[in-house]
Amino acid sequence: MKTTLISLLCLLFSLNIFGQVKKTKYDSTILGETRQFQFYIPEDYDPEKKYPLFIVLDGDYLFDLVVASVKFNSYNDLMPKSIVVGINQGYNNLRFSDCDFSDEDGLPKEKGKLFFDFIEREVVPLIQQNYNLAEFKAVAGHGITANFINYYLFKDNPLFDAYISLSPTFAPQMTERIADRLSQFEDRKFYYLANSERNLDKEDKERISALNGMLKTIDNPKFYYFYDNFENATPFTAASYGIPKAIDLMFDLYEPISKEEYDKNVITHEAPVINYLIKKQETIKELFGFEKPIPLNDIMAIYSVIKTKKYDDLESLERLSDISKKEFPDTMLGFFFLAEYYEQMGEPKKALKTYENAFTMSEIDFLTKDLMLDRITSIKEDFGY
Repeated sequence: MKTTLISLLCLLFSLNIFGQVKKTKYDSTILGETRQFQFYIPEDYDPEKKYPLFIVLDGDYLFDLVVASVKFNSYNDLMPKSIVVGINQGYNNLRFSDCDFSDEDGLPKEKGKLFFDFIEREVVPLIQQNYNLAEFKAVAGHGITANFINYYLFKDNPLFDAYISLSPTFAPQMTERIADRLSQFEDRKFYYLANSERNLDKEDKERISALNGMLKTIDNPKFYYFYDNFENATPFTAASYGIPKAIDLMFDLYEPISKEEYDKNVITHEAPVINYLIKKQETIKELFGFEKPIPLNDIMAIYSVIKTKKYDDLESLERLSDISKKEFPDTMLGFFFLAEYYEQMGEPKKALKTYENAFTMSEIDFLTKDLMLDRITSIKEDFGY
């Protein structure tokens, strides 16, 4: 046990350096057996930052799909960089013994109980000891493992915040239990459910559809529910369709402000519009457990609204200046917004000095030294400075 644990810790350290996907083995005290894992740690892992965690059951074939989606979305700033752990179950009939449940009440029994504890008391703590994890944790499963992940919902303080359930094969009484539990949470929970039209098991297909009927009626502002019924998919291809879709939907709020979001929510927001951006950032922190750097795209979206409304919202312009100085401290951005604020407030001397300060900073986006000179010259000519 000690030798294997040391080997695993060495592997985790090597992943920190090289950002590789690696396979390893671990001697589980709870299960009394050796288990196979796969790990993905972001290439530029920074111990000062926090990372969401994805636990992937059926890691033999789901792990690569999750890693690919996580890498693609995080590369494009559509989600935070994350750590992914796959638990392999495709040998020695493990996925069925791991997920064993009682035919009477549908709850885990024997090996199923141990596997539940194994994830909660060995797998996740091991990652927490070696990496800086955000509060946000997700779990994914397919078929019988998609049924198993729901057992974590029934804890008083569930281990996971997000559940990706791909073509689940439900145990008895599970659909009613899941719907009842998800209606009760006072903290945020994400739940993605995938079905497939070409599912030859009629009972599975109907029970997934029935669960969807129950979940979509839940009136709970803390519950985020997503459902797909893939018309041309089998239960297996539904996994390849569902994983990128689930991850995209799960992190929708994290994405930079889109044109659709701008038209629907931002430009229609009552003044001060800066509150929209602040609320968005607060919600991201609440959901994922860390502060996201505010992208230039979002700052410019707020500035666009201020300009469109002819600078009626000067409070937002001043506060946008403060945010910009924090997020882009070496650039003109914060000083430029502050200079415009002074201009609109009828304080040309302060505006002139602030534009001069901006001139000494680095250019960014449409802000150039030529533009600063134009603003400086214009004020001097208008007021005879």
